[in-house]
Amino acid sequence: MQQRTLGTTGPQVSALGLGCMGMSALYGDADRTESIATIHAALDAGVTLLDTGDFYGMGHNEMLIGEALRSAPAAARERALTSVKFGALRGPDGDWSGYDGRPAAVKNFAAYSLQRLGVDHIDIYRIARVDPDVPIEETVGAIAELVEAGHVRHIGLSEVGADTIRRAAAVAPVADLQIEYALITRGIEERILPACRELGIGVTAYGVLSRGLISGHFSRDRQLPANDFRGMSPRFQGENLQRNLDLVDALRKVAEEREASVAQIAIAWVLSRGEDIVPLVGARRRDRLTEALGALDVALDADDLAAIEQAVPAGAAAGERYPAEQMAHLDSEH
Repeated sequence: MQQRTLGTTGPQVSALGLGCMGMSALYGDADRTESIATIHAALDAGVTLLDTGDFYGMGHNEMLIGEALRSAPAAARERALTSVKFGALRGPDGDWSGYDGRPAAVKNFAAYSLQRLGVDHIDIYRIARVDPDVPIEETVGAIAELVEAGHVRHIGLSEVGADTIRRAAAVAPVADLQIEYALITRGIEERILPACRELGIGVTAYGVLSRGLISGHFSRDRQLPANDFRGMSPRFQGENLQRNLDLVDALRKVAEEREASVAQIAIAWVLSRGEDIVPLVGARRRDRLTEALGALDVALDADDLAAIEQAVPAGAAAGERYPAEQMAHLDSEH
């Protein structure tokens, strides 16, 4: 497995990480047995970075990962690194009610995550969205105290803009920024990615297949279940969906010429953006994981990159990546 290092202060991790959210929430029903088998297959393949959030299924995802780690071979379990997001407030009905970045809350969230995961430390810890009522310096300072106490190894950030990155990094070393980055989501290239590189902060890129939209597997007539949040995503609705799938059709021609899948080309493109970027793939099944891992064998040359750029130019996506009310919570978009 190829390795990459998260920034100048972060850990060495596998070149691809496994995003586990979909195994518990937001993409419709998932198969628990297959989810655990997929985590085991990832660990067996050399994937070391497992990404989750304490609010994915209201703790379900952390418990799922904990179960998978307990039942994995000891050597694989020792290599696994946990990346955890916290701070989202939810109700019994699954509703969302904001974010809490107060120092006391940070430590409270961490205590519960350690218990659910069944680990004695979290490798990378980050607030999922900035709490508008709490300065980022206070939130990051609380994580730094958890690092000092040995409960957390590294500080991460999530979906923050360049100014917030600088403020956070002035408090304590930051290993990485987790943010959406894909062929059709390239907003970080203007200010955020340069700021990370200036400060020696790595990037863990989620949404590299845009929630399946550019995976090559999403059909034009697919009906999403009520518990799949993509049904509310602007990019998956009406004319936006058709225009975005036109981009996928153009990308498929490039993939066919390379004898690769659309998903592999899309992941390989993110891998090509720099050694400081680690894509997170949200595979929920072993076959999708195998396909994603195949991207590591796709080396894109200048001609390939030019063909991909022609098929999917920057800014070509139709629709925002989240509904308006969720976009408002993204410090990275302000």
